[in-house]
Amino acid sequence: MTTIQALTAADRDDWLPLWQAYLTFYESVLAEDVTASTFARIVDPAGDIQGAIARGDDGRAVGIVHWFAHPATWSKTGYTYLEDLFVDPSVRGGGLGRALIAHVTDAARAAGSDKVYWLTAEGNTTARALYDRVAERSGFIHYQIDLG
Repeated sequence: MTTIQALTAADRDDWLPLWQAYLTFYESVLAEDVTASTFARIVDPAGDIQGAIARGDDGRAVGIVHWFAHPATWSKTGYTYLEDLFVDPSVRGGGLGRALIAHVTDAARAAGSDKVYWLTAEGNTTARALYDRVAERSGFIHYQIDLG
């Protein structure tokens, strides 16, 4: 049975390979200090990002998810943005992605958020097949201006 628990500082060595695989999937490279800062913010109880790690029966880390709540102009209570979701390819198709999304949804509901939302790459067809089953497409197109 897979377990999903909040990330702690003790999880860093198990989190890092999953994080790096996630970045590789999206053909991205981050400076080591950005990765270190990201993890520190996730495990800081007063931090602005939350995260969870999934472990298989053998204790091996097989998935991660990160999210944060933020205020919204169309809501009194705000929204939750699911920023990163990664499942080890060796266990995909077994319901772990769905379970990680449910974990975030439960946390968002408990925090009073009005909705959970996320983005994915248009070509990420495997993940999109799951997302189409558990959520509604918003119909919006994502734009950005890089400032860094």
